[in-house]
Amino acid sequence: MIELRNLTKTYKTPSGRHRVLDDVCLTIPSGVSVGLIGRNGAGKSTLLRLIGGMDRPDSGQVLTRHSVSWPVGLASGFQGSMTGRENVKFVARLYCEPWQVRQKIDFVADFAELGAYFDMPIKTYSSGMRSRLGFGLSMAFDFDYYLVDEVTAVGDARFKRKSAELIRQKRQHSQFLMVSHSLGEIKKFCDAGLLVGSDGVRYFDHVDQAIRIFEEQQHAYLA
Repeated sequence: MIELRNLTKTYKTPSGRHRVLDDVCLTIPSGVSVGLIGRNGAGKSTLLRLIGGMDRPDSGQVLTRHSVSWPVGLASGFQGSMTGRENVKFVARLYCEPWQVRQKIDFVADFAELGAYFDMPIKTYSSGMRSRLGFGLSMAFDFDYYLVDEVTAVGDARFKRKSAELIRQKRQHSQFLMVSHSLGEIKKFCDAGLLVGSDGVRYFDHVDQAIRIFEEQQHAYLA
């Protein structure tokens, strides 16, 4: 279970503070994978970062007893002058026992498919290569909740299939909170929905219902 208690987040802009989330109060039940649905700029990625502890709210709390991943595929956290291997080794030393480090490095090297680039500085990577490395690194560890932000859009069709299969495997014992522009992808991987918009954040037990209401809102907006 993840509880959002009076969660508010604003950002400074030239014209003043822009309120992204306003006094959000809701509970995400245990054992449920949730798709975050909404228009661009609605606050989906912001909410995901707050849940993962990568950003701090202006006020309110995120409460859970479960382990929560950093946003899967996060590329901005890498040290650019270090190689992919060195970055993975550094994180593995923080999150696992010494005897597991080699296993984690080998998993990421195999999954990310970076070839010789795995032993080259991160600053030489393309954005897609960084994302593949970040996805592999996140999936190398076991969390109760994985936070996924558009990561399954990375790579060619074969890599996307491989990523989707790994998510399906992880879902046997973990849950996902997922942001994706593909509603089909949300429907494939998620049970419930969080609809994020100007009228706040609403939780739906069935993802199909959240998608239906979002699509109705989109039609009304375009009409």
